[in-house]
Amino acid sequence: MPKAQETAVYTHGHHESVLRSHVWRTAENSAAYLLGVLKPHMRILDIGCGPGTITADLAERVPDGHVTGVDHAPDVLERARATAAGRGLTNVDFAVADVHALDYPDDTFCVVHAHQVLQHVGDPVQALREMHRVTKPGGFIAVRDGDYAAMTWYPALPGLDDWLDLYERVARGNGGEPDAGRRLKAWALAAGLTDVTATSSTWTFATPEERAWWSGLWADRTMASAYAERAVGGGHATAEQLAAVSEAWREWGRREDAWFAVLHGEILCRKAV
Repeated sequence: MPKAQETAVYTHGHHESVLRSHVWRTAENSAAYLLGVLKPHMRILDIGCGPGTITADLAERVPDGHVTGVDHAPDVLERARATAAGRGLTNVDFAVADVHALDYPDDTFCVVHAHQVLQHVGDPVQALREMHRVTKPGGFIAVRDGDYAAMTWYPALPGLDDWLDLYERVARGNGGEPDAGRRLKAWALAAGLTDVTATSSTWTFATPEERAWWSGLWADRTMASAYAERAVGGGHATAEQLAAVSEAWREWGRREDAWFAVLHGEILCRKAV
């Protein structure tokens, strides 16, 4: 029987169109629910750190502490190291890791954080157990994930309905759960976490600049990323169908009245003392 971590494949990969989105993320726009509990001395583990923009922001908020960013992809960690170095940070390091089996002792970190990770893993409940294990008593497990079926937009272009249907089929075919946001609390309770605060927040794209950026990265991702390869290779779509979805994104981006909202579920869990 395959290990849990082998049953899921990261849907997006690290094509430029994917990193274009990842490097936009900050602690303010992607981890605001966590910031109020941070203290200057804290030691933080940032799981699925990608190119390290959130990791670097967290490191700036714990000047007397330390942040370790981990990711399953070694190549993207070079980008993360460059991000931290470019900001002159000395209280951060990076390593390859698997969230299902973290290579850290029990009770190591004050905060264990994961942004847009659990939707892509084979066993999110086991991942949360591991996050809980390496968190110190009194520390926090913080998780935020999008929920694709809850995303909403205007105008109602049929091509974007096709995009959502296709994305969800590809993501589930890769072993993930794209509607993770609504499930975070349930997964946390199944993992044995008890002090769980569940919230939600959104990204909204409506200005001309936001529309151009959001539509452009999805139009490109649909045609050129690992997601595109897996959509075709997995028999979920033809190249022609991907091209139609890509053009639907560009059409949406050209609309002056266009609006898109991305809903995220969030959980902040305190480990018992």
